[in-house]
Amino acid sequence: MTALTDPAPLRSVGGPADTRVTGSGDAAAAAATGTAARVWEALRAVRDPELDADVVSLDFVASVAVDDGSVAHVRLRLPTYFCAPNFAFLMVADAWDAVAAVDGVARPDVVLIDHFASDAINAGVAARAGFVGSMAGTEVGEAVAELDDLRRTFTERALMAGTDLVVRPLMREGATPEQVAAMTLGEAPASADLVRLRARRRELGIPAGDDDPLVVDPSGRTVGVDALPLHLRKARSYQVGVDANTSICRGQLAVRYGG
Repeated sequence: MTALTDPAPLRSVGGPADTRVTGSGDAAAAAATGTAARVWEALRAVRDPELDADVVSLDFVASVAVDDGSVAHVRLRLPTYFCAPNFAFLMVADAWDAVAAVDGVARPDVVLIDHFASDAINAGVAARAGFVGSMAGTEVGEAVAELDDLRRTFTERALMAGTDLVVRPLMREGATPEQVAAMTLGEAPASADLVRLRARRRELGIPAGDDDPLVVDPSGRTVGVDALPLHLRKARSYQVGVDANTSICRGQLAVRYGG
């Protein structure tokens, strides 16, 4: 996530006591049971839009606790105090929606901690006010539009980066541009990257069945053999950017919170 150096003192991560859940990240998710385990699993569907990775694997979930009233208390954290508020809002709002849908949760309590816009974001998400409404009249600044276009832009970038992850191994193993351009999704080797590529296509309204072409542009148009080299160079550049930003964010998070 785009960020500046954090000037703020850190606060401890607090929250309701719940012996069913401790800690953060994949280890805590694996140790959770019951409703808390379902909350952790639901949070895996929440992504950092820029990194195209889920908030659990990124260790952006500071804690999960489910109290005796079945309120799910989720604390989210980000690499720096100044991580972009639009991305932060999307993650908090998506987490709220994901947790609200979990069986056994009476009410979600999703809070972003240690962030300059956390008060505005937390209040706005809890009130279902949208990004513009959440920012209105706050010290963060006025927002001029909701975040649908931003979400689509980064999903399109994820589609391009995902294309690189699926196609580059094929070409490294000897597939020709002609073969790749003619290949369907069903003909590509099964992998987690292919599953994710299909998911991003569905999010963009692009067909993702076995008989659909493997390589398409963000509008869903098939990329022919003549256009394929430039398309794949662009796809590679997006994935390199994702890898670089992910490494930076993981490093900043580790410095900020330890790990």
